[in-house]
Amino acid sequence: MTSAETRYAIDPKTAKTLDTQGLRDHFHVGGLFQPGQIKLVYSHYDRLILGSVVPANEPLILDNIPETGTPSFLDRRELGVLNLAETGEITVGGETHTLGRGEVLYIGKGAGPVTFQSGRFYALSAPAHRTCPTKLIRLQDAKRVELGAPETANERVIIQLLHPDVCDSCQLLMGYTQLSPGSVWNTMPAHTHDRRMEAYLYFDLSDEHKVFHFMGQADETRHIVMANEEAVISPPWSIHSGAGTGAYTFCWAMAGDNVDFTDMDMIPMENLR
Repeated sequence: MTSAETRYAIDPKTAKTLDTQGLRDHFHVGGLFQPGQIKLVYSHYDRLILGSVVPANEPLILDNIPETGTPSFLDRRELGVLNLAETGEITVGGETHTLGRGEVLYIGKGAGPVTFQSGRFYALSAPAHRTCPTKLIRLQDAKRVELGAPETANERVIIQLLHPDVCDSCQLLMGYTQLSPGSVWNTMPAHTHDRRMEAYLYFDLSDEHKVFHFMGQADETRHIVMANEEAVISPPWSIHSGAGTGAYTFCWAMAGDNVDFTDMDMIPMENLR
């Protein structure tokens, strides 16, 4: 079973009028990772598609999705797939790739139907104007960046997978950030990047804990309460930061004008409201 939902872009002035449920309707993505289903959300922010693929009794095939307006999903798109199970298998162009937990398969434009035999996958796709080779990115191949400190409760390691130093892609950037024990803050001090949108998936969060995801313009921040394996869409005009009541990891992905990971506009702490 495959389902797709469309989320339309709104401006910051409109976002200020939304109550809690209104924010969740536009930006929060729940109900992912259903056995035997492909669940997709098509965002009008840079046309990013995010979703989940969970094969159960039989393989799942990602091919024709009417929302893309093309015969096959990857005719004009690229795809990054993160495996959250111990192992997973994906077949592209007659070649089967076996992914360990935390590993990513990049699939380039024009690759044709994608078959998911086993695993628990988080998928992200952006429009592509050129074809880049399909590549399996192992954990040992990722670029690791250590940031933060225990004193500021934000000690973390950023694991960059779809990144120019690791894997060639058209416009999709992707990786995940793991918080060290006792640290709770991600992406603080906050930033925006007006040239790109972003999406987060919070995972490895136990059932009794939550992450408070902060969004909105710097001078009028809002929050959305996130549970395990829930995603959030971050518009280019919004900050994107979170604090958890327990340990967690989050997958980040960006699409837009460039693939420069450091292209961000930092916001001084004293400017946050």
